[in-house]
Amino acid sequence: MKILTAIIDEYIRTGEPVGSKTLAEMSDIGVSSATIRNTMAALEQEGYLDHPHTSAGRVPTFKGFRYYIDHLMCPEPLSVEKISQIDELLESGGLTDEAIVENAGTALAEITKCAAISTNHAAKFSVISKVEVIPTGRRMYVLLMITSNGAIKNKVCRMEFDLTNEQMQSITSFLNEHLCGMNVENMSEEYVNGVVAAMGSYMLSLSPLINAVYELSEEMMKDSVDVRGEANLLACREFEADDVMKFLEKKGELTEFLDDAFSGINVKFGEESGTFAISNSTLVSTSYYKDGKPAGTLGIIGPMRLDYRKIIPYVEYLSKKVSTMLSENESLEIENKGDDDDE
Repeated sequence: MKILTAIIDEYIRTGEPVGSKTLAEMSDIGVSSATIRNTMAALEQEGYLDHPHTSAGRVPTFKGFRYYIDHLMCPEPLSVEKISQIDELLESGGLTDEAIVENAGTALAEITKCAAISTNHAAKFSVISKVEVIPTGRRMYVLLMITSNGAIKNKVCRMEFDLTNEQMQSITSFLNEHLCGMNVENMSEEYVNGVVAAMGSYMLSLSPLINAVYELSEEMMKDSVDVRGEANLLACREFEADDVMKFLEKKGELTEFLDDAFSGINVKFGEESGTFAISNSTLVSTSYYKDGKPAGTLGIIGPMRLDYRKIIPYVEYLSKKVSTMLSENESLEIENKGDDDDE
């Protein structure tokens, strides 16, 4: 274990194969060169190390990194200065749910020099807070939907006739009366059909606007992957540019790896999964929460030769910070709703 730890730490530091001579010069190893060589050979035979043909040294395999992360690594606590830097980056933009997650991805990419990835499931727990109908041209209207998590979605609708001001006011009032306070995930096709039927024959021709609300809700329910710091992937000398471009084109496929059902840190290796577009890569991710419910995933993609002792505490801290901020938003929404009800 000591020799495997020393090899991985040295490989992370230098990026070069590690030989027995280098290990023998380390004061904390405390065994002979022969013992080191025999141990390295045994670790290689068991799949924890690999032996490049052009070098006398060894490099860790993903199996070696896996054992190192699970059993040998000692994470480095974040300093007060580093926490302050992260907090400043996280709070530098807007404080809607979407902005908080985006800020976290930007901060993680800047600090780790990797690509940050995130998914945001907060829309599943949000409610429709406002609906507006805005004319944009002849028989063309934009339906604007705002949700409690700060998301603003819009969809262009083509009508069979131009709406009068009275009709626009009427449909806007009707939509807000029947849809505001509705949970996005409960916007089923059956519910929409019921609302359309409730409109009566007079307003039935306006049903495309209600159908647009349903379509927007469906879009919000779909998981999407946001990637920040793509340039860090292109700058990584351990990645092929073609592999990076293929990954960016198919980044949506990462959703199957960003499983928010798991708690704690999840580490997946490109070679291990067999599906990453980037070879020799690592995905480090964890879930964040809103009011105790899984709300998404946050993590990084970088080379397998990451300094996990530093990277993992960054991911853990940011996910906890995001969870706290999202939960504070939830409490504020409940408080504001209570004030509105009192009025």
